[in-house]
Amino acid sequence: MTENQKSQEGNINLQIERIKKQIVEANNQIKKFVEKRDQLHEQARKSREEINQIKAERDVLNEKVKLLKEQRNLIRSQATPIMEEVKGIDEKIAALRKNVPRVSQRELQEELDAIEWKISTTSMDLQEEKRLVGEVKELELQLKGYKKIDKKNQKIKELITQRKTIDAKADVFHQELTEAAKKSQELHARMIEKVNAVKKDRVEADSLHQAFVKAKEQNALWYEQIKALMDESRGIRVVNRQFDLAKRKEEDAKRQAEQAKWREEQAQKAVKEKEIKEKIGAEAKQKLNRGEKVNWEEFQLMLGNGEDDDSETQA
Repeated sequence: MTENQKSQEGNINLQIERIKKQIVEANNQIKKFVEKRDQLHEQARKSREEINQIKAERDVLNEKVKLLKEQRNLIRSQATPIMEEVKGIDEKIAALRKNVPRVSQRELQEELDAIEWKISTTSMDLQEEKRLVGEVKELELQLKGYKKIDKKNQKIKELITQRKTIDAKADVFHQELTEAAKKSQELHARMIEKVNAVKKDRVEADSLHQAFVKAKEQNALWYEQIKALMDESRGIRVVNRQFDLAKRKEEDAKRQAEQAKWREEQAQKAVKEKEIKEKIGAEAKQKLNRGEKVNWEEFQLMLGNGEDDDSETQA
């Protein structure tokens, strides 16, 4: 492997490690996204249950308010004929007041009492008595209109008392329905607050889910990058192996060539040595034939040559 190839593979490994760290960080973030999203979903589920419960309580109160309004209005409707009757009596009193004297009722009563006292306690002649009796009758006639007015005023008082009783009953229902309506409004406000909170949680949960999806998509891209880098690294290793194999083959061929050359050299050397030995053996034989002395080595070579000659003769 060349230094450039080593550098390339090292750079690829660094890139893979860096991407792996990014994936680990992304997975940790994804875990947080999922946990927070699920927490918000659970929170929203509980809030919806609370909303349904609050809504049920509010609806019960609204039904109660409706019933109390009907009862209040029914009681208040009973006051209408009473007030119409009071109005009618007031009109009659107004008509009666047109016929009563300008003197007040108290003054007429005092005058009547004084005359009756005088009649009962004073001696007088018949003519004077008749005159006073006539005045009594006149005063009583005048007081009769006031008495009618008093009677009608008493009737008005009774009717007003009835009206107050009705108003008191209506006020009880009104107070009760006001309290129920207030509670209903408070429950409705709580429900709307919960609904808005659920909407907010849902938006946040959706945002977290989108972030989760994007993170997963980014992880997929990073995994593709790692795969591509690993493929590239494997390609470099394949090239390296091919390079190493070719290099080994070249070295093997070189060694084989050197061995062949060495064997050839050895064969040539053996041939030359054989020729030299044969030459020395032949010369030693000639020396013996001439009666000359030969050394041991020459004698051995001569014998070797003689053996060769014998084998050749026998063949």
